[in-house]
Amino acid sequence: MTQNVHTQLTLEQAMRDRHSIRKYETGHTIPEAELNAILELATTAPSSWNLQHWKLLVITDQATKEKMLPIAYGQQQVVDSSAVILVLGDLEANKNADAVYKPALEGGFMPQNAYDALTGQIQAAYTDNAQGARDEAIRNSSYLAMQLMLAAKAYGYDTCPMGGFDRTKVVEEFNIPARYIPSVMLTLGKAAAPAHATGRFNLEQLVVKNTF
Repeated sequence: MTQNVHTQLTLEQAMRDRHSIRKYETGHTIPEAELNAILELATTAPSSWNLQHWKLLVITDQATKEKMLPIAYGQQQVVDSSAVILVLGDLEANKNADAVYKPALEGGFMPQNAYDALTGQIQAAYTDNAQGARDEAIRNSSYLAMQLMLAAKAYGYDTCPMGGFDRTKVVEEFNIPARYIPSVMLTLGKAAAPAHATGRFNLEQLVVKNTF
């Protein structure tokens, strides 16, 4: 069984050691408990109004990964990795409001007027605002995707975020409801080869303080 190494990595180490890996040890099976632990950590990501604008399609079955291969334009890491995770953004995350806030209301932690004001604000933000809903779906699901990559690294696994896949075909092949849109595809597994070095811009090239 893969050693749990997440307690041995500092957050800085996980962030600095995380690289996009495209070559994986084929045939490696990630224990379900470890995969679930990684996914659970990912779901602690922040989201607007705590609506948790995401759904995860997790593929570990080899035959199903083979179905994903042509959808991902033949990128070999899809079939070599231990898991493919499709992060979906929720276009109707406003429908989560009751599930998120009713426990606080019923538990006496939130007064009725605050509940009504907050849920009303959420519904207003989504009414006749398809572009805003899409922006929120992509933005918030991306928070989860990044956190998932760091959680995987803390557990000794590597990942690769992928934007190169046919979004129309993945929706059709996997019967994804219209409520959700593909945001990011991730491969996850044990690296078979190290990532090639990548350069990074320094802060002087990136940071503008106070105003342009």
